[in-house]
Amino acid sequence: MTRSPEVSSANKTPSRGRSALSSALKAGCVVGLLAVGTGCAGKPAAPFDTLKTSQATAFRLQNYEPPAAAQPTAQPGAIPGLPPEIQQWVQAGAQGLQQLIPPGLLPPGMLGGATPQTPLQAQPDAPRFPSTQPNFRILSQTPVMDEDLREDLGKIFGDDSNFDSNQANCMYAEMGLAWSSAMGNNELLVSFSCNRVEARGFAWPHPNTGMKPNTVKKLSEVVQKLFPPGT
Repeated sequence: MTRSPEVSSANKTPSRGRSALSSALKAGCVVGLLAVGTGCAGKPAAPFDTLKTSQATAFRLQNYEPPAAAQPTAQPGAIPGLPPEIQQWVQAGAQGLQQLIPPGLLPPGMLGGATPQTPLQAQPDAPRFPSTQPNFRILSQTPVMDEDLREDLGKIFGDDSNFDSNQANCMYAEMGLAWSSAMGNNELLVSFSCNRVEARGFAWPHPNTGMKPNTVKKLSEVVQKLFPPGT
């Protein structure tokens, strides 16, 4: 009778070796992918990834300047002479950021203001931000000295999940941000009243520019530290 040839242990070893090697490679790939995902997840998109280590300046801007020859007409329930987006923002409490409302923008007594202020006037010779038009009168500015605040700003603006398409078709900027990176000088406009941001000097890295409600909340907390109420 013809006997089938026996399979020696030497012949079995390569098969087991290949199986073990394949499992190790698969495990290594999974670990590698997890490591890559973890490493990239917390990194802001460029150029916001440089904010933490850059010299940055924040600006408080006059979001609206009435035309020199404007004759404001009061509509029922409206603030004379103001665009509807700013009116809605102000009447909603300016999202708790009353310090970003330009002096003289509102009639006396609104939002608890008891001190009469000079009516808002156009200031064509005032310092302006950003360097390219259209730009806005600078009301005040402050260096962002706190590294944690710069890091917070980088995370807010550098994460595409903080933005959607829910925005108004306008740009009345209450805040500006400037910093330098290897890519050059970066300037950013932030409009709370229009619920959107606008990049100057660099390409906006996300598909959308509208700020989500939680984005506004996080950014408002940073603004309170940059421009404390009463300053």
